Amino acid sequence: MKKTDTDASTLRREEETIDELLGGRIKLLQKKKGYRFSLDVLLIAHFVRLKRGDHIIDLGTGSGVIAMIMALRKECGKVIGVDIQEELVDMAQRSVELNNLQEKVDIRLGDIRNIESLFDEDTFDVSIFNPPYRKLKSGRINPNNQKSIARHEIEGTLHDFLRATGYVLKKSGRAYIIYPATRMVELLTSMRRDGIEPKRTRIVHSYSDSRGEFVLVEGKKGGREELEVMSPLVVYDNASEYTEAMTGIFRELAGLEKASDG
Repeated sequence: MKKTDTDASTLRREEETIDELLGGRIKLLQKKKGYRFSLDVLLIAHFVRLKRGDHIIDLGTGSGVIAMIMALRKECGKVIGVDIQEELVDMAQRSVELNNLQEKVDIRLGDIRNIESLFDEDTFDVSIFNPPYRKLKSGRINPNNQKSIARHEIEGTLHDFLRATGYVLKKSGRAYIIYPATRMVELLTSMRRDGIEPKRTRIVHSYSDSRGEFVLVEGKKGGREELEVMSPLVVYDNASEYTEAMTGIFRELAGLEKASDG
């Protein structure tokens, strides 16, 4: 049954907006003032490669965008999103209901630093996470609690996310991460230390002549040494419009036509 405007209005709180993504395929509840998803979420969602029946965990799910995009990929199994912020979990759960995805997506409240109390070991085929980018003592801490936790390592470090990933993934399970390019060395060495071998990577640039902003990495639990370095992804052309590569990513996500298989 398709959601009506009345149904949507009952799920939205006064301080929230309902935003349409991917050509209206997803309707997302977000705070007017607070944490709101950004482009990096769509980049990592597109980068993920799935196999039929994969069970997926989205660590630090936030608004639940990645979990819902994964759920619309027909070949995937159950998708579970976990976040430590109760308010975000409640909002993400209502977004799942708004999109009629309750049978495929389960959003849960939990602290990934205590992953053993949340899930059994070797449970998932795929782990996705977009961890806080900034160390706790670097830069100004945003006074908005949702934004500060999303940006700074207040409630979880890179190691915490990698340790949780190594615990929940089955042998040869895949991990997908987006992280600042400036911290790429730290990411790759930490992945190997935690038993997740980097297997595929792509650097994201704002412009063709600008430095790398983000790095997308796929790792395999217990994988052997061999890394595929993909061609760079450039977001904007010289006119500050999205490049053909980026518009292709948006089209693939909107149509969900084997997104991220290449």
